[in-house]
Amino acid sequence: LLLAMVSCGGGDGARALAGIVREPLPDVSTVTLPEASAGEAPMTFRAAPGGLLVVYFGYLSCPDVCPTTMADLRTAAAKLTAAERAKVQVVMITVDPGRDTADSLTAYVRGFVPGGRAARTTDPTQLRAAADAFGADYAVKTAADGTVEVSHTAYVYVVDDQGRLRITWPFGLEAPEMRSDLHQLLTTASSGA
Repeated sequence: LLLAMVSCGGGDGARALAGIVREPLPDVSTVTLPEASAGEAPMTFRAAPGGLLVVYFGYLSCPDVCPTTMADLRTAAAKLTAAERAKVQVVMITVDPGRDTADSLTAYVRGFVPGGRAARTTDPTQLRAAADAFGADYAVKTAADGTVEVSHTAYVYVVDDQGRLRITWPFGLEAPEMRSDLHQLLTTASSGA
């Protein structure tokens, strides 16, 4: 997939987004997974009207990348205005459903982001299709000694209310940059641009 930086520049004071924008914008609106935080109801990856859906693929036993990313998302959301926060939802999709239960995943996500959503499927084909749609990757392997080894891409994806993947944040992007991108995308959405 072609990744390119985008500038929303111009004379109006808008700045370049900190994340990566793929052109054309990938459409993830047909992706559906069971929402662990809503009794396994089908969840489609489209934000509420005028809002944004922030999506992360990770797992609970992750020692560093996942908790760091979720903490950065919490910090970014906390720095939005109350009206902006109401328009942003965060969902974490587990890539390790064999160990991450619906309840533990929901508690984990909501420990970082109140009202956060959790998605989980034990169908490997469904999970792989969802990851592929976003451009994410993962692998779960069991070593000879029984140790489970998980690897995954560490991107965060921001989806609009049409199900278009508007921006991708690489691991290490700081919370103020995330907040700024969210603010700019929400402003663009409310202006109808």
